[in-house]
Amino acid sequence: MLQSLSGSDFALFISVLLACAVEAVEAVTIVLAAGTSRNWKSSFQGVISALFALAAFVLFLGPNIEKLPENTLRVLVGGLLLVFGMQWLRKAILRASGFKALHDEVKIFQEEVLSAQKATRVSHFVVSDWYAFTLSFKGVLLEGLEVVFIVLTFGVIQKSSNPDAFALAVWAAIIAVLVVTIAGFAIHKPLSRVPENAMKFIVGTLLTSFGIFWASEGAGAEWPGNDLSLLAIIPFVLVICFTLIEILKMRKSKDHELRAPKIPTFHEPSQSASQVSRLLGGFLFFWYDFIIGDDWRVAAAVVLGLFSLNAVGAQSWWIMPVLVSALLILTLLEASAAKPSDTSR
Repeated sequence: MLQSLSGSDFALFISVLLACAVEAVEAVTIVLAAGTSRNWKSSFQGVISALFALAAFVLFLGPNIEKLPENTLRVLVGGLLLVFGMQWLRKAILRASGFKALHDEVKIFQEEVLSAQKATRVSHFVVSDWYAFTLSFKGVLLEGLEVVFIVLTFGVIQKSSNPDAFALAVWAAIIAVLVVTIAGFAIHKPLSRVPENAMKFIVGTLLTSFGIFWASEGAGAEWPGNDLSLLAIIPFVLVICFTLIEILKMRKSKDHELRAPKIPTFHEPSQSASQVSRLLGGFLFFWYDFIIGDDWRVAAAVVLGLFSLNAVGAQSWWIMPVLVSALLILTLLEASAAKPSDTSR
C-alpha cells in the first residue's frame, strides 16, 4: 500500500500513525494502572463505554464536517493543527533543551496507581468499581478524541485531492492503536521504551507544517509549486526547531539554577466540588486545553494571521511561516527566561 503513496500521502500516513501511537501509549498507561491496581472488569467496561461514545461522536461529526465549504474547512482545520502542533513542538523543544522534564510513562503509571489505591471502592449500576471505570473511561475518551480529531482532519481535508486519504488515515490510526495496545497488554507494563518525546517532536513538526499549508491555502494564499511546497515547509519548521534547541541549550548552560518554565494552564475543579460541576469543569478544561492550548496568545496570533492572509490575497503564502517562526521564538525564549519565582507549578 505504501509503495503507491505520493509524498504528501506518505507524510499524512506517518503523521496520523505517530500521533495516534502517542495518544494510544498514554491511554494504555491509564487503563493498565486502573486494571492493575483496582478492577480489570470495571476498567474494561470503562474502555468499551468510551469507545461507544467515540463512535457516536464520529457518526455525528463525520458527515457534518464534510458539508463545510472546502476553503472554510482548510482554514478551520489548518488553524487548529497549527495551534495543536505548536503545543507539541514547544513542549518537545523545551524537553530537548532541558527546560522541561521528559515525559515519563513509568512515573505517570506509578502516580495513577498510587491515586487509585487511595480511592474508596464504590459501585454504581453494573459497575463494581466506579473509580476504575471512570479512570479508564476518561483516559480512553480524552486520548481517543484527539485520535478522532487527527483522523478526521487529515482524512477529510485531503479527500478532495485523494479519495483514499480518509481510508489511509483510518488505517494508520488502527495500526498504531492495535500495535500499542497489544504491546502494552502483552508486557503488562507501561511502554517506557517507546521514544514518545521524539515521536511528539516529529508529529508536532508535521502537524505544524500541514497547518501552515492548509490554513494559508484556505485563506486564499497560492503556494509556489502547490503540494510540493510541503517539501520546503517541513524542513523550514525543522530548521527553526533545531536552531531554537541549540539556543536554549546555550542559555541553559549559562544559568544552571534556572528551573523548568511555568506554562500557565487551567486546573480542573477540586474534589470538593460537586460531581456535576467536576464533570462539566473537566469537559470544558479538556476542550480549552485541546483547542487553545497552554498559551492563548498563540491561538490569538494564529487567528489574526489568518485574517491577514485573507486581506493580502494570493501572494500571502509567506505570512504564516513567518508568524509561526516568530511565535515559537518569542514564546520559547520567554519560557526559558522564566525566573525561579515564576516556576512554582
